[in-house]
Amino acid sequence: QVQLVESGGSLVQPGGSLRLSCEASGLNFNSYGMRWFRQGSGKERELVEAISTEPGSTYYADSVKGRFTISRDNAKNTVYLQMNDLKPKDTAVYLCNAEKWGRTGPTNHWGQGTQVTVSE
Repeated sequence: QVQLVESGGSLVQPGGSLRLSCEASGLNFNSYGMRWFRQGSGKERELVEAISTEPGSTYYADSVKGRFTISRDNAKNTVYLQMNDLKPKDTAVYLCNAEKWGRTGPTNHWGQGTQVTVSE
């Protein structure tokens, strides 16, 4: 059974930092690209950051460029999202996604999400 478990979400003041973690089990972690999405209240789900199976290839949304950093530790089956200089607009549920492409298309697995609230 595949599980993705996010942690690290919290209430933080503007300008603060958080590090989110997503630990995967039940899959060959090394063969999956990993992504962080977020979904604010009443908003569409947004891709925030992505990292390939081989660290070094990453994607950043313009809204977080220069503030957020994605990384992965394949030995720990874990992907991280370091978030600095947080702003109220970053308030959302942050979800971890694992994606792998095969002959029949993509296989996706999702975590339950962790809440990040940026407020005074």
